[in-house]
Amino acid sequence: MGTPKVRLFAPDALTAGADLVVSGKAAHYLVHVMRLAEGDDLRVFNGRDGEWRAILTERRRGDCRLRVDERLREQGSEPGPWLAFAPLKKDAQDLLIAQATELGVERLLPVLTRFTSVDRINLERLRAHAIEAAEQSRRLTVPVIDEPCPLAALLGRWPPERPLLFANESGGSLALADAVRGGSPAPGLLVGPEGGFSAEERADLVARPFVTAIGLGPRILRAGTAAVAALACWQALCGDWRQQTPTRE
Repeated sequence: MGTPKVRLFAPDALTAGADLVVSGKAAHYLVHVMRLAEGDDLRVFNGRDGEWRAILTERRRGDCRLRVDERLREQGSEPGPWLAFAPLKKDAQDLLIAQATELGVERLLPVLTRFTSVDRINLERLRAHAIEAAEQSRRLTVPVIDEPCPLAALLGRWPPERPLLFANESGGSLALADAVRGGSPAPGLLVGPEGGFSAEERADLVARPFVTAIGLGPRILRAGTAAVAALACWQALCGDWRQQTPTRE
């Protein structure tokens, strides 16, 4: 029996023989998008119990029932960078959440700065995009998404053992490759709003011993582009991109 192509995040506990009821958008995805029939199999994961084969046992109006069969992959840790970002407009933010999840982000931290233009965030929407990206990218975990907080509060509670690299658009900063030379724990990456950080915010950042200002080349990047570029560079230089790419299923 081959590995099923369809993959679904299911928050319930996963054990052999367990029955799961899937409803709402997840049921619509299985039945109407992927067109699974009774007896078809799929993969399920919940971020805690590894990845399992499951069988669709019943299709009903509005939901469907699954039976958990066998474990396909043991749960493992997936440590990765944290991404602190000033909220963006809806479409740009949705794309950033999906791409950051694909790039192995462990935690997403919306941060409010002086020039942040978006101050209301739908965390449920962000989590839905992160779950979908985790399903598509074979991750076993879904990034944690924090409540938005002011920059000063974020810095005040930042774990000092985790380096924080902030994208400094004002110039005169280390290149990312130089900042991570020699390897380090997975860092935090901080990307400001489209209007950049204020002078006071930059001064507060560089005064923190765990913070390093980095540059992202000679061009001014949009906030979402800067975040994705920094994450991709870190993964290529220090992260899990150095591992063998799994065969596409």
